[in-house]
Amino acid sequence: MNFEPYPFEKLNTLLSDIEPNQDFTASVLTIGEPQFETPDFIQRALCNNADLLKKYPKTNGEDNLRVAQREFISKRFNTTLTCEQIIPTFGTREVLFNFPQFLLFDKKEPLMAFTNPFYQIYEGAAIASKAKMLLLNLDKDNGFKPVIQEEKLSTCDLVILNFPNNPTTSVLTLDELGEWVKLALKYDFVLVNDECYSEIYTAEPIPSLLEASSHVGNTDFKNVLVVNSISKRSSAPGLRSGFIAGDAKILEEYMKYRTYVGCASPLPLQSAAAAAWSDEEHVAASRDIYKKNFELAKEILGIEIPKATFYIWLKVQNPLEFTKKLYKEYNVKVLPGEYLARDDENGVNPGKDFVRIALVESPEKTENALHRIKECLS
Repeated sequence: MNFEPYPFEKLNTLLSDIEPNQDFTASVLTIGEPQFETPDFIQRALCNNADLLKKYPKTNGEDNLRVAQREFISKRFNTTLTCEQIIPTFGTREVLFNFPQFLLFDKKEPLMAFTNPFYQIYEGAAIASKAKMLLLNLDKDNGFKPVIQEEKLSTCDLVILNFPNNPTTSVLTLDELGEWVKLALKYDFVLVNDECYSEIYTAEPIPSLLEASSHVGNTDFKNVLVVNSISKRSSAPGLRSGFIAGDAKILEEYMKYRTYVGCASPLPLQSAAAAAWSDEEHVAASRDIYKKNFELAKEILGIEIPKATFYIWLKVQNPLEFTKKLYKEYNVKVLPGEYLARDDENGVNPGKDFVRIALVESPEKTENALHRIKECLS
């Protein structure tokens, strides 16, 4: 298998010969990892259940976690799921990598489509599945929303969307998501939405593909799946708690596959995750911080506040040189957008004019970094 280096490896190579200006405190705004303490009640739940380490965890998750995740979906997305329609996962990275391999295994010449720019695990999964890739470009001309090209999509086996989107921050409406559900039914491909940023919204709650599926009459979620994670929602990426939910027929067979993968979450982590999925107060508090960071970015950089995520997708002249200059002169790290995307069939990389900035620090640290970015831009 020939995997591309990860974006952060490419960034390290780009900056390897640069000595940053030590007059400034280092500011790393590259990775989507919340820089806040995991809430105390989640940490206590982990500690209080440490004695469960003596037991093997079930592959399909413990009842308390499954109930907490189903109740989260019910309250947040007004969608009731059966036990057969959800599987707890070890975060979402593992499921986004191994689910395509499971699904596409028996396909002679599999075709997998996903949004571009993208979370690199999608590409890795396609490579591991020996699948051809159809890139759905997100750019300014299409409002950073994938254009539906039915002729190309009609031969797909798997389509992965990612809305709210990393890195462009775009969102799809309920009706727009519904159109993709209709396509999945019309052409019989499996449609997955990676919804890891669904809870990091700045104003109105963002719809789920599950809601959209019901909205267009596909109430049993045929061909439709979503994945979600606690990492961003609860500032707890180390818990590795996620789920895949939707089409029960697909999940029944996928569950059999997972018994061989060996990715069951340890029981103390499941107990802590169940506590986190069951609480909304701490999530609202995090959203307030991210919104404050965006308000600062609007004031300092003049950006529009996005509807979701904690990223800025900033257009700059010569992003690679800008990234190097920002690090050398101001000790701030950002990520060139071209590292998060690939050239399409026409040789166009939709990320080449942008940098991604992750506003995952406190407002005080964020404000300081944003002023440095502004000075570098000028």
